[in-house]
Amino acid sequence: MRQITIVHEDRPGLLADVSEILGRFNVNIDSMSAESMGKTAVLTLLVNNYDEALRALAQSPFKAVSEAALVVGIPDKPGELARIMARFKAAGINLRSVVILRRDQDKAIVALATDRTGEAIDLVRDILLS
Repeated sequence: MRQITIVHEDRPGLLADVSEILGRFNVNIDSMSAESMGKTAVLTLLVNNYDEALRALAQSPFKAVSEAALVVGIPDKPGELARIMARFKAAGINLRSVVILRRDQDKAIVALATDRTGEAIDLVRDILLS
């Protein structure tokens, strides 16, 4: 799976503008996280049509960066995310983003992005969904 990150000046209507552009290109947003850090906003998106989303954003004022994201399934109970995060800590692998995509019954689906994807795959192979 690939995720898209947009770094832009934070302002009212930013999320509306990004959503509207993607909607115009028939791209559905599966997951979005938005953080404001001072005057800067960081948006992380998972979408149903990655290539079309990049085409749409290339025609907009928004600079988009893409990276691989691993999708894992873990039990949805206290301490399970910490247990997985401890694997990365022990391996010395920094996580650039962690997005909880869905919690369903007794399982959580989580997207993880790191600059050492190959090593990360080996680290979570037992719980890797994609």
